[in-house]
Amino acid sequence: MKYFFFLCLLLISSGAMAQQFSISGKIVDAETQLPLESATLFVEKVQDSSLVSYTISNKVGEFVIEGSGKMDSLRLVGTYNGYDPLTRLIILEQPNIALGQLKMHVANNMLGEVTVVSQRAPVTIKSDTLEFNAGSFNTRQDANLEEVMKKLPGVEVDAQGNITVNGKPVSRILVNGKEFFGNDPKIATKNLPKEIIDKIQVVDTKTKSEEFTGKAGNPDDKTINVTIKEDKNKGYFARATAGGGTDDRYELSGIGNYFKDDMRLSVLASSNNINSSGFSFDEVFDMMGGRARSVSFNRNGSFSINGNSFGGSGGITKSETAGFNFTNDWDKKYELTADYFFGKNDTETYSVVERETFLPNSTFFTNSESSGNMVNESHRANLAFEVELDTLTRISVRPSVNINNGFSDRNSVSERMEGASQLLSNTFDNEELYSSNFRNRIDFIRKFGSRGAYLQIDFNNRNEKQESENFFYSEKFTVEDGTTTGTAIQDQFIDEDNSSDEYEAGITQRSVLADKLFLDLSYDFSVLNLSNTRSVYQFDEDSGEYDLLEEELSNDFEVTSYKHIPNAGLNYEGKKLRGGFNLGLLNTSLENEDFLVESSFKKNYNELFMEADIRYEITRGKSFYFRYRTDNNIPSISQLQPVPNLTNPLNIIVGNPELDPTYSQNLNFGYHNFDFATRSGMNIYASATFYDNQVVPYSITEDLITTTTYRNLDGGLTSYAGVFYSKRYKKEKQEYNYRVGLNGNYNRQLGFSNGTRYKADRFGANPSLRLGYNYEEVIEINPRYELSYVNTQYGINNNREEEYVNHTVALEATTYWPKNVVFGNDFSFNSYGNVAPGFDDTSLLWNMSLGYKFLKDDATLKLKVYDLLNENVSTSRTTGEDFVQDTRELILEQYFMLSFTYKLSKFGGKDPNRRGGGIIRM
Repeated sequence: MKYFFFLCLLLISSGAMAQQFSISGKIVDAETQLPLESATLFVEKVQDSSLVSYTISNKVGEFVIEGSGKMDSLRLVGTYNGYDPLTRLIILEQPNIALGQLKMHVANNMLGEVTVVSQRAPVTIKSDTLEFNAGSFNTRQDANLEEVMKKLPGVEVDAQGNITVNGKPVSRILVNGKEFFGNDPKIATKNLPKEIIDKIQVVDTKTKSEEFTGKAGNPDDKTINVTIKEDKNKGYFARATAGGGTDDRYELSGIGNYFKDDMRLSVLASSNNINSSGFSFDEVFDMMGGRARSVSFNRNGSFSINGNSFGGSGGITKSETAGFNFTNDWDKKYELTADYFFGKNDTETYSVVERETFLPNSTFFTNSESSGNMVNESHRANLAFEVELDTLTRISVRPSVNINNGFSDRNSVSERMEGASQLLSNTFDNEELYSSNFRNRIDFIRKFGSRGAYLQIDFNNRNEKQESENFFYSEKFTVEDGTTTGTAIQDQFIDEDNSSDEYEAGITQRSVLADKLFLDLSYDFSVLNLSNTRSVYQFDEDSGEYDLLEEELSNDFEVTSYKHIPNAGLNYEGKKLRGGFNLGLLNTSLENEDFLVESSFKKNYNELFMEADIRYEITRGKSFYFRYRTDNNIPSISQLQPVPNLTNPLNIIVGNPELDPTYSQNLNFGYHNFDFATRSGMNIYASATFYDNQVVPYSITEDLITTTTYRNLDGGLTSYAGVFYSKRYKKEKQEYNYRVGLNGNYNRQLGFSNGTRYKADRFGANPSLRLGYNYEEVIEINPRYELSYVNTQYGINNNREEEYVNHTVALEATTYWPKNVVFGNDFSFNSYGNVAPGFDDTSLLWNMSLGYKFLKDDATLKLKVYDLLNENVSTSRTTGEDFVQDTRELILEQYFMLSFTYKLSKFGGKDPNRRGGGIIRM
């Protein structure tokens, strides 16, 4: 290890002999002498035109280019949209060179549409687009899109593949203006090879309607459009991986893409039992499952690992996935996009939970141990069809369907203790589950003129259905002073059907009052119908069947909500200033009906509807925004239906049909500042949501059994704020970057415990530091440190206070030397603060990968080791409104795996990995 760090120090110090230089000047219009803001200036080597450094001029046209290197001269190039390029030869006779005023001439373009530029600027800033030339940023020869983006100024890619540009998240990645593979941007970033990429364009995220009408998009959410080189837009590329390892671990995956102008077909398939989505194809840690710490699960059987959704439910998953994506245009009027995914997942789960629950004058403890096996098959299909009837009229239809079919076996053992009293519970259930979700959106837009006026009519529907059949068995025992009493047994068959049908319709008329000033008149209507039919049958020993209906546990319940929002607003969409407000009526009606007991409940609510936002761009890259929103949300059907749910014998849930909708007010603030000259950026953000009539738990605990229903309370609050600063700089062959940040959150949770109203104030703080070092694509080192502090003050149990601190120290180190060898190490040490005795309070995860490329870099043989030290654990502590809980879960354990990857590619008739090549006919 000491030799490894000695090598790092040697490489860092190797740039000390390079000559430092600073070139300054001012860019102006040759005719008007006015400064040109956001002109791109870069210097390149005279010998081979390779990029050395670049910058952007400020609002008064001034610029400074700094860098280092062993050169006698440089070529300075200046570019600005609509102007002829500027070139100067710079002799590096001294470290600081002042060029004074540099004049740029308007391009003499007779056609007004075509501009010929001899030099490609690394960065180009247009009115609404930030554009990077992919070829200007050095990466390894076989780099993918994600690795290119890591080199771009202001762009950050975290360990999970999430992307931000100047502190703003990227939600979509398009290829030549079209979605690459559904709505998963990571499939594009992990698989598009650099050799086919021409430009990487960053724009504000817009809906299809906003793109067609020219309406301003969301400046705080970004879309990346990757343009393919014109001579590479016909061809294909594909990769396949197969691997086997210890403990019967295996991986199989493949992805293929075929391009032909406006048509693209992509297919993929994967099978593995290492908690992997199967489509990362990362050159170092692909498909290892090593970063599979962030796992979330949904009842319909889907799951996601670090944001990659592919099915399952907890623990260790064997997954099988296949799918395709197709997109094409016809006659520039018709556009079709379609995709389909199939997934099958077999998941084993196990968890241990210890919880301390606070009552007004006492506490009790609950310990539980549960395990299960879940199998699910899913089908997901999406279709988008758009037609432009003429240049002013467009119709789009976007249906989607998701179907899941699965079953599960679960069992749990729980004990609850308070003093000498003890309550034991064992549960077993076997459940078959079917769910379907159909969504559709239809848009009709008619534009009037070219100044931004339009009429839009839209219709949306969402139809969800869930059916389950559950054989449920539980035993409950009461223990007093060592004597078991009060045995209760439930042996039931639960047949449950849930449905949710929502229909929305809206009409908006935008009129032009003045240049960039608009009047919007809108009316939105929605109806939501929720229904639940739950039939609980007790086992009849005489008949041997589940045919005794438990009427007090069964229900046939329906909720219908109507929402009307007539509103009007003024909106201004200028280049620097953008703002507007909408005012209207938020009318909500709520109707509940219980068909078994023949009771109904109906109420009507009127609230103020308001949307207001303002955004001001101080200078290019520096802006702030403020937003305010109101909304009304109805309770869920489980919170409304007045029937006991006994599937957890220690925690009984009963809904309250008299609940009111929750009225919320949300405020958002943000400030962004990125300086291209210094490659540094700062981002400050804050958000707060205030609740009236918030649905909160009302719990009564008697004889160690908790019964919870719900009530409405005012005064709830959720909020967060954060700031981070990042910087990147380059010295000759070395590149450095760092990011320091601080996030905080404050939540006020409300509820009732044994008739006593309480509040829990939870405060969290998360400082972090990330560093990065790269030496000429030979070695890459990325250490990081994160701290998580949580303090919760409870308004019950003598104002009980709980706090804990978690620490994470991690290091990713990858070397690409000697040639064709890739050696990667991924360390992660976690310290969990204040966990209960019996839970591991530290974990160390070390993943290692050694790969060798051959067959002209088309093949890779790789040895991977997951959890080399076999010390990884899954421990977590959470605090709620009246409890603190520690959890340990089943996770993937150590394995060794040998895999083989092979890739094929041809673009424009040539294989980019070989010299020469034949022509493929398209």
